Amino acid sequence: MTIEFKAIEFKTVCEAIQWTEAGECGVAVRLDGKNYVMERAEAHGLAAAGVEFAYLHDHEMPDGEHRIVTVPVN
Repeated sequence: MTIEFKAIEFKTVCEAIQWTEAGECGVAVRLDGKNYVMERAEAHGLAAAGVEFAYLHDHEMPDGEHRIVTVPVN
């Protein structure tokens, strides 16, 4: 089964997250080993269709260190 979605692909996780943090739009996700930014509604549609992916977030630790964390879906 093929599911089409609209997204911008980025070479790295950091680039995708930076795009969202710069106020451009959307959410950063990792899907099939690739990094994307897509509209939140697009990600919800993929989740509803049972597609496995992970949301990407830059999490600041209490000591100020930044870590990329993933939130798996499906």
